[in-house]
Amino acid sequence: MTEPALRLLLVDDHPVVRDGLRGMLEGSSEFAVVGEASDGPAGVRLAVSLQPDVVLMDLRMPGGGGVDAIAALQERGFPGRVLVLTTYDTDRDIMAALDAGATGYLLKDARRDDLFAAIRAAGRGESVLSPAVATRVVSRVRARSQELSGREEEVLALVARGRSNREIAKLLFVSEATVKTHLGHVYEKLGVKDRAAAVATAYERGLLGGR
Repeated sequence: MTEPALRLLLVDDHPVVRDGLRGMLEGSSEFAVVGEASDGPAGVRLAVSLQPDVVLMDLRMPGGGGVDAIAALQERGFPGRVLVLTTYDTDRDIMAALDAGATGYLLKDARRDDLFAAIRAAGRGESVLSPAVATRVVSRVRARSQELSGREEEVLALVARGRSNREIAKLLFVSEATVKTHLGHVYEKLGVKDRAAAVATAYERGLLGGR
């Protein structure tokens, strides 16, 4: 039995881009373009009314950007998927779109087969990233994982003042075991093995105030 065509909504401020995408996509029986919008707000309205399976969303559009549109669709409980298709590949653009709720992020220089595969994957609810974007995301996630939490910074600051684990526990109203756990996380994130190295590394990275 033939699978029903994936219903698509195109959101891009360039008519030529929309025309090109529509022609390419409708040349395949797998896809059906059910609507087009030239900015984010219009895209949100059409997505809510048409309920497409996948929205192909550009990011920077004069009438309203894609990130805000993605967030708005998430707030409305839109059941479809949003696949970003854009020329912008900065860390800020990528992470903003993914944090807003995009299922995937593809650049407009993608090959036809890669675009089709990405749309199919998005239709299945799978995350899909172009290779260049995936590399940036991995790097950013690693950087985020190395950031100290607010409580970890508090513990480290007290260690830098020469406080013992017992004293820190009393000051923060937690158990000594909790303090040890926080310190363990600090050591791991800073790549060190003891208190002195943690403090020295934190000063080097500007995580603590001047001596």
